[in-house]
Amino acid sequence: MAVGTAACSAAEVVTGSEIGVAVCGDDQQPTLTLADVQQAFAELKLDPGTLVIQPPDGLTLVNFKTNFYTTTTTPTTLTVTLLDQPVTLEATPATYTWHFGDGQTTSTTEPGAAYPALTITHEYLRKGDYRPSLSTTYTGRYKIGAGPWQTIPGTVTIDGPTQPLRAIEAQPKLVGY
Repeated sequence: MAVGTAACSAAEVVTGSEIGVAVCGDDQQPTLTLADVQQAFAELKLDPGTLVIQPPDGLTLVNFKTNFYTTTTTPTTLTVTLLDQPVTLEATPATYTWHFGDGQTTSTTEPGAAYPALTITHEYLRKGDYRPSLSTTYTGRYKIGAGPWQTIPGTVTIDGPTQPLRAIEAQPKLVGY
C-alpha cells in the first residue's frame, strides 16, 4: 500500500499519538497525514452486509409485508502499519440503504430485525422477479499506537450483492370439510 507520500508542506499532520510521528523538516521526510489514514480506511475490505429476507427461500406475496434485516451490526477493527506507525482503524456500520429491486429504496440507521419485529418492510405491488440488495455505510475512527481515538472524516459505502426474490399472488380457495 503506497501511503504516506504526501508532501510535507501541503499535508495535515496527524497529532495525538504517544508514538513519535516524523515531523517534516529540512529533510522533507514523509509524514503520516489524515489523508493517509482516510485512504487506508477507504481501502479496508469491509463486509457489504448480510441481507436477510423474510419469508425465506426467495418467495413472497404481492401486497404482503416482506421483512428485511441484516446481521452486520458490529464494528470491524484492524491494525495496519502506515509509515512504520501502527494505526488501528475501526469501521462501524452507521447507515443501511435497502434497495428493494423495484426502484424503491429506503435508508435507515437501524439494521432491522427478524420476525416478528418487522422494522424494515416493503410491499411489492406486482408479481414478478426482483433483485433486492443492501448497501452499508461505515463511519470510522483511528488511533496511532496507544494514542486516543480520533474520528475519520467522511464515510465508506459498500454495496452488497443482489438476491433473487419472486413476488407471487395468492389465490384463496374454499375447502369443504
